Amino acid sequence: MTAPSGRWIQQWDPEDETFWNRTGQRIASRNLLFSVLSEHIGFSVWTMWSVLVLFMGPEYGLTPADKFLLTSVVTLVGAVVRVPYTFAVAVFGGRNWTIVSAALLLVPTVAAFAVMEPGTSFTTFLLVGLLAGIGGGNFASSMTNINAFFPLRKKGWALGLNAGGGNIGVPVIQLAALAIIGAGGGPRVLLGIYIPLIVAAAVLSALYMDNLASVRNDTGAASHAARDPHTWIMSFLYIGTFGSFIGYSFAFGQVLQIQFGRTPLQAAYVTFLGPLLGSLIRPVGGWLADRYGGARITLLNFAAMGAATGVLVVASVQRSLTLFTAAFVVLFVLTGLGNGSTYKMIPGIFRAKALARGLAGEPAAAYGRRLSGAAMGLIGAVGALGGVGINLAFRQSYLSHGSGTGAFVAFLVCYALCCAVTWAVYLRRPAARPAGPPAAERERPRLDYAEV
Repeated sequence: MTAPSGRWIQQWDPEDETFWNRTGQRIASRNLLFSVLSEHIGFSVWTMWSVLVLFMGPEYGLTPADKFLLTSVVTLVGAVVRVPYTFAVAVFGGRNWTIVSAALLLVPTVAAFAVMEPGTSFTTFLLVGLLAGIGGGNFASSMTNINAFFPLRKKGWALGLNAGGGNIGVPVIQLAALAIIGAGGGPRVLLGIYIPLIVAAAVLSALYMDNLASVRNDTGAASHAARDPHTWIMSFLYIGTFGSFIGYSFAFGQVLQIQFGRTPLQAAYVTFLGPLLGSLIRPVGGWLADRYGGARITLLNFAAMGAATGVLVVASVQRSLTLFTAAFVVLFVLTGLGNGSTYKMIPGIFRAKALARGLAGEPAAAYGRRLSGAAMGLIGAVGALGGVGINLAFRQSYLSHGSGTGAFVAFLVCYALCCAVTWAVYLRRPAARPAGPPAAERERPRLDYAEV
């Protein structure tokens, strides 16, 4: 293992326990730490419009439908850019792209600082919101990069920690907004705080992160992952978990204002709690998946999300603020658990496919790392589109019925479908055959996803 000019590590084998215990774990943990920092700020920049719309009172001239459309556009761009961000790790190296992607966050932050005042046109806000979407891409490149550093037995916890540390950027910027609103400050104060933090993230990434030569120029892995049906099945499941998390993060404060008449300060007191707990619990979801199997945890989690959504329907109809808030916070926690368990499933699925192909040992591990790293970016991109759907569903529900009840019913149906797909694809055992298979087939490992 060497790290020459440009901090490139030429040999990396985390499945070798001797290597891992001697040097691998220390290097992987260091890269994880600074990856979390950059991704954390990326999430804050991506979701800053969920906070900025709370500052935008009647003097801005925006309707509730305008605000939901604005947050939908931001979420959409964040989902789309995850695809090229995934490729970027293979093209430029994980460290190098982390530096670039962190520095790029200055563009939407400075732009928002410049236009955030009454009298700015809605079209201008939409265009600046488009720029903020690039913060969503940091997740895809960060997860793809960190996936390559850790052995399979540690991926659930490591990926959960990486994603959870990034996700927590959502409640952090909401807490910062709460403090600023409470102190009588404006949105430019909030944006001004983040500009030096972005610079610090880029500099620290340059000083302390590494590139892995084993993932460089392997852009073909993404095309292979895109042709695998499990990439798209997991994308659908991730719409249900992460799509819910990011969609609710953007929408929660607006729902409290529109449906329950909360002021910006009253809404801000509550909106940070759900994303905070959902972010903190994500590593636990990964840990539970490591221990009991990601598919089992994911199935139970979707069932619980459906139950929490049913309570939200009741609370929305009865206009019970206490019940609504409590159920929404529980739903946030479940999205975090599901985020951790679904992402643990991805490397397990591709490792199982490698074993079924007759691979073993390091070749099987390398196959799994290669395809799961590429699949994560695609799955993350599609999953984030769920956030777009949630904001558009709320927009239509309020335009048509004046409440969010219709949107919650649609979400309940989605979670039921996610339960069915998880069980049918990853947990349902194949029916026993009346006669034994041919000898050659008996010798081949059976493709079984129940333990992923």
